[in-house]
Amino acid sequence: MNRTRGRGVRIETLEDFDRRIARGAHRLSGWRLYGVDLSDRSTELASCRLSGATFLGCTFADGDLARVEAAGGLVLPTIGDVPVDVYRSRLYAADELYDTASYAASLDARAYAWSQHGDGEDDTLARALHDHAIDRALETWTHARRLVGVMGGHALTRDQPGYTDAARLGAGLGVHHVVASGGGPGAMEAANLGARLAGRDAGDLDAALALLAAVPSYHPSVEAWVDSARAVLELFPDARESLSIPTWHYGHEPANLFASAIAKYFRNSTREAILLEVCGAGIVFLPGAAGTVQEVFQDACENFYADESSVAPMVLVGREHWTITVPAWPLLQALARGRAMEPRVHLVDTVEEAVALVDGA
Repeated sequence: MNRTRGRGVRIETLEDFDRRIARGAHRLSGWRLYGVDLSDRSTELASCRLSGATFLGCTFADGDLARVEAAGGLVLPTIGDVPVDVYRSRLYAADELYDTASYAASLDARAYAWSQHGDGEDDTLARALHDHAIDRALETWTHARRLVGVMGGHALTRDQPGYTDAARLGAGLGVHHVVASGGGPGAMEAANLGARLAGRDAGDLDAALALLAAVPSYHPSVEAWVDSARAVLELFPDARESLSIPTWHYGHEPANLFASAIAKYFRNSTREAILLEVCGAGIVFLPGAAGTVQEVFQDACENFYADESSVAPMVLVGREHWTITVPAWPLLQALARGRAMEPRVHLVDTVEEAVALVDGA
């Protein structure tokens, strides 16, 4: 959401800059200009008070950059050969990440490759600036939205019953909440798929699952995996919104295409903390391995120290999994005992029970 009044103003296009100048703006304190080509606006810049303005990745005519800085403006230049926009103001859409037919040539793959080999000072700064920009964009996107998280194993393939369960969970939760996931394949993809089709006839979800099952995994071909997801998007273009928060730390696992907004980070630790933070309506944990167990106890730690008004529900799905296969439930129970979180921690067998608990919280 662009700020249009008050001290803070976000400018992303030359047209917006020209419009504001034409309406009489001359004090630019608090303005943030993102990637605007000002090389033909020397006269306009000279007529403005620039102290307190920030120019991020903007282009200037010869001599103007020095004059802007001398007048008190802050100029943050474009940084080296970086595949991502480090000053971006919006979350990603799937079409941005998958911008070519070949996955290896896509923005998603190029950003991952760069993150693995770019270790210079400019590269480190670029990643930090990018993730800060995603922080700000995510803060704007989540404002006034009630998010519930779904976490679970990345290894589920599209033809497994667990994938269908995760999709049904996303569909149930998405009726009254905005679903957020970790953004990868497996249970995360299924949750975003279900959320996309929330409120529709159950046959629509069945049809989508049947299409996807023909390409169960992104191995051996990411392109085939992406193409089958795009076939679902074309079949159901109208969608409910959902969020995914993936990371290039796990760049070997492609981000799923079903979230309407994608907050992709370079730093995995930042991404994990923020995913827990934004899910104010609670988190549902599907069966998973070490990563999911880590997320369970990260969330438990937040709830352990929270007061009654701040505890978010935790719902673990799969009694046998969480008590025998991966016995996290007994420890979680012990931690919760006597704390404000105790009545908000649940173990259930079905996704329908999980939806009912979250909706009733």
